Amino acid sequence: MNAAPRIQTTAGRLAALGFADGARAERLLDELGPEAVGDFALLDDLVRAADPDLALTTLSRLVERDPSVLGAFRADPDLRGRLLGVFGLSAALGEHVVRHPECLPWTRWTRWPAIGELREEMLLAVGADPDDAEPVAAGVTGGSTVTEPAPVLAALRVAYRTRLLHLATRDVTGECTLAEAAAALADLASAALEAALAVARAEVADAGDVRLAVIGMGKCGARELNYISDVDVVFVAEPKEGVDETKALQTATRLAQGMMRACSASTPEGALWEVDANLRPEGKMGPLVRSMESHLTYYRRWAKTWEFQALLKARPVAGDLELGQQYVAAVNELVWQAAARPNFVEDVQSMRRRVEAHVPAGEADRQIKLGPGGLRDIEFAVQLLQLVHGRSDPLLRRRATLSALAALSRGGYVGRDDAKSLAEAYTFLRQVEHMLQLHRLRRTHVVPADTADLRRLGRGLGMTTDPVGEFTTTWRRHALEVRRLHEKLFYRPLLQAVARLPETEARLSPAAATARLQALGYADPEGALRHIAVLTSGVSRRAAIQRTLLPVMLAWFADAPDPDAGLLGFRQVSEKLGTTPWYLRLLRDETAVAERLAHLLGTSRYVTGLLLHAPEAVAMLGSPAELAVRPAGTLAGEAAAAVARHAESAENAVAAVRALRRRELLRTACADLSGLIDIEEVGQALSSLNDVTIQAALDTAINKVTLERRTTFPTRIAVIAMGRLGGLESSYASDADVMFVHAPLPGMAERDATAAAHAVAEETRRLLALPAPDPPLQIDTSLRPEGRQGPLVRTIASYRAYYDRWASHWEAQALLRARFCAGDAELGREFVTLVDPLRYPAGGISADAVREIRKLKARMEAERLPRGADPALHTKLGRGGLSDVEWVAQLIQLRHAGAVPALRTTRTLDTLRAAAGEGLLDPADERVLAEAWLFASRIRDALMLVRGRAADSIPTPVKERMLLARALGYPPEGTEDFIEDYRRATRRARTVVERVFYEG
Repeated sequence: MNAAPRIQTTAGRLAALGFADGARAERLLDELGPEAVGDFALLDDLVRAADPDLALTTLSRLVERDPSVLGAFRADPDLRGRLLGVFGLSAALGEHVVRHPECLPWTRWTRWPAIGELREEMLLAVGADPDDAEPVAAGVTGGSTVTEPAPVLAALRVAYRTRLLHLATRDVTGECTLAEAAAALADLASAALEAALAVARAEVADAGDVRLAVIGMGKCGARELNYISDVDVVFVAEPKEGVDETKALQTATRLAQGMMRACSASTPEGALWEVDANLRPEGKMGPLVRSMESHLTYYRRWAKTWEFQALLKARPVAGDLELGQQYVAAVNELVWQAAARPNFVEDVQSMRRRVEAHVPAGEADRQIKLGPGGLRDIEFAVQLLQLVHGRSDPLLRRRATLSALAALSRGGYVGRDDAKSLAEAYTFLRQVEHMLQLHRLRRTHVVPADTADLRRLGRGLGMTTDPVGEFTTTWRRHALEVRRLHEKLFYRPLLQAVARLPETEARLSPAAATARLQALGYADPEGALRHIAVLTSGVSRRAAIQRTLLPVMLAWFADAPDPDAGLLGFRQVSEKLGTTPWYLRLLRDETAVAERLAHLLGTSRYVTGLLLHAPEAVAMLGSPAELAVRPAGTLAGEAAAAVARHAESAENAVAAVRALRRRELLRTACADLSGLIDIEEVGQALSSLNDVTIQAALDTAINKVTLERRTTFPTRIAVIAMGRLGGLESSYASDADVMFVHAPLPGMAERDATAAAHAVAEETRRLLALPAPDPPLQIDTSLRPEGRQGPLVRTIASYRAYYDRWASHWEAQALLRARFCAGDAELGREFVTLVDPLRYPAGGISADAVREIRKLKARMEAERLPRGADPALHTKLGRGGLSDVEWVAQLIQLRHAGAVPALRTTRTLDTLRAAAGEGLLDPADERVLAEAWLFASRIRDALMLVRGRAADSIPTPVKERMLLARALGYPPEGTEDFIEDYRRATRRARTVVERVFYEG
């Protein structure tokens, strides 16, 4: 039996047509009367609205206020369609029509008035005579305040919103383009500013003593304004003839304040918008109004690059337009020279970070202005390219974003397809921005999460099948495209400037390409262009992939401390790998690898050098897991296997071990520079790696000496780590401080055993220092008894005899770092047991010994600091540096470790922590000392990483300091902050050292 057919209700039919609440829509239509219920044309226009429910609600309220509206709609279908289109988008403008139904005739106009007509209209609204040179509003007294505004302000708001309604009807019906609507909004704002200035003149008695020009900035100046936005302005004033300049500027300031107040004051008709004068010289801290000369003096002497970027948009909009034109002409001469200023590159990088930092937390993924792939990305890119190339190409000197982008494309500064994609995205995002703001006439740039709001946006853009899905997909697509193109925009034309590609469009001239690279941070742009040409020229698959990679890689190099070194290193690595199939494919397909490689090559000559000798190691950049420090046991097994494979040749065996060490040095350096491990972990990793390397070299040497002697090796031998190696605090530049100890096997002559042990020690040193592409590991044995005058190797008995009879306090201090690192483990433990009573004396050291250590430290400070070195910037021997902190830790150990087992460690920071935990050091002092030690250690390692050679002092040259600071995580402009931070940390540490070491 078939089910009875379902009878659809009126409410159901309305819901099917597009109303979210069919029942409510049915009720409202009924309330409009029978004529409305049967008016299918009215229903069609309602259904076509972006939000039919909102349109019907507004219409219902309007008819309740003025029943004749329905008749007017039937008589004028065009009027009906225009208004219902606005009602479906803007609750605020609908409210305005309900409050002022007399404004309906204005919406019939299809023509938009010229700027002069708008100015006249707004001036008449405040009772001013448009024909006056300096119009003054009527009905305004000096007593008008924010709490009791002049009545004409409400009239100004009504006139302004009526014109806004007129523009919205044209916008909704497609009678004007986005660019035309934005220009019309800017002209309307300019007219409102003129009227607001007329109100201010009525409030200021001596307003006629000064010429005041209002300069539009930002979107107002560029004639690309939003429906609701702060209006950015700058004020410039000049006294009239015979008027004192100071008095004139005071008058101009009162006029400017009055004008701003007239726009922002709350009235029964609300406010217009805020007038923002923060783009003026010195921002909020500077005077509101300046003379022309004061403006120019500031811009010539103190202005930052972002201020010239802002001046790109400057345009006279109200007040004395002649003075305004003179101002704009004068500042334009400075604007187009900004790219030649000394700190242009650093300023640009800082501006980019400022843009990204301004995105409120939690809004980034829904921000169409400041979020990734938003309007600011496009605007910033276009403005930067204008600053770089507009200096030599006047055709680029345009205020509006879309016209500037078109000019950049025509000149070959931006690829034609890229410009087209960006223009489409910009137009879409601005349309969305307009719809967001039209709804409540509130300043917002955040795409809502509510489905109903998304539906309104989608339908407003003509998406009717699946408004929410279509809108979200289109928005995300444009945002991704903008983000993808944002960086490439600067670099893609550079490839066309040097590669032999088909002449399908205009290309950058060599001079323009050089200027762009220079502006983006390349110190040798000609060299950079040569590298780009070598990498991308030709028709091979490799060149094609490079052409895809390089626009992004060049951007990442520009973000690195040394872009030129990064690009050069990339070329060298690419040439080393030649036709290796996986290399370019890996970079193309794994963005994280390419970005990390660009950062490393542009930061570290040390890493670049290691990569050039083992370019296949690029593969380890694939993930943080690949860069994790490998366990010492795993490395030891790999090293032992390498030694076994090359048993016939000691040199080949150690060469294989040194290649392993090179690979692990690279892994550690990459992890370090990528922020994956801290400085303590770096020291541990490097020390363990050195232990493994020494063990492998020692085994190789024993094998070789045994083969040469053709008899059983006669002794056990152990290597004792000292210094930084012993403390597990090795740096990239550290030698291996060690001592060799041996114990003859039973029945073996001590003399023969010592000769064999000496041969092994010498061979170990030789093998690890052989010239090779891999970093050498220098073995330093100068901390052994009697120093360089003493034997290289001693028996355990000889060490015991020496320490029992001759050991000095400094030797006991040096032994605080002693630990077994290679060779016979049992002998190593025996040695450590031997020296423990010496370095951890049961009752601590005597007062005489403390005095002697303090004297030795003072003498070292006076004598060992290199000639000409700045004590405040020497990380090892300088005030508050590594030596200061380590001597404090070691003195505490010598005095208390005999009684406090927690102090029996070879590591500096562990000693300080234990001392604080045992009450031997104030925890606050421990934190100060640890901070200085960590900072100095990071700097020493960074010096090696950045320069590729060891150093202990922070360099003096500005560029070297900048590179060092960047490697340590400071922004481009943060070099002075870095120096000040280090001085502060070491100054505080030195204060603790003076008190704890010398006085405690």
